[in-house]
Amino acid sequence: MLFSSEDETYHWAVEFGRTLKPGDMVALYGNLGAGKTVISRGVCKGLGFDGNVCSPTYTLLHEYPNDPPIFHYDLYRLEPGTDICEVGLEPDYLGKGITLIEWPERLEENTAGITHIIKIEILSETSREVSLEKVGAEQ
Repeated sequence: MLFSSEDETYHWAVEFGRTLKPGDMVALYGNLGAGKTVISRGVCKGLGFDGNVCSPTYTLLHEYPNDPPIFHYDLYRLEPGTDICEVGLEPDYLGKGITLIEWPERLEENTAGITHIIKIEILSETSREVSLEKVGAEQ
């Protein structure tokens, strides 16, 4: 999908967010400034959350009070190969909500449980190419 503005990307993410269900885990890949947090904001809005959504770079996790709850991770500051459970990605706990993971490449192969992969490529200052792949048993 090609988007020519941040607004277009956000509105797509709102619609995508409406399709998610508890237990879904979305991995967001893209360089700095690609739009991972824009997509996270849109997904949260699509799930009914009206609060402030920002990247949890320094805290690793923001948990947004919502029904279902939203767990927003930013793993940028972690070392490659980090174990998924070391950062609180406990499947039993996260199964009650929607999980968004920025910088999932820090997990390397430790990505069990991820249900959707979004890749964002910067084409220009305002344009992005976004791909969405559903993974796991329920494709």
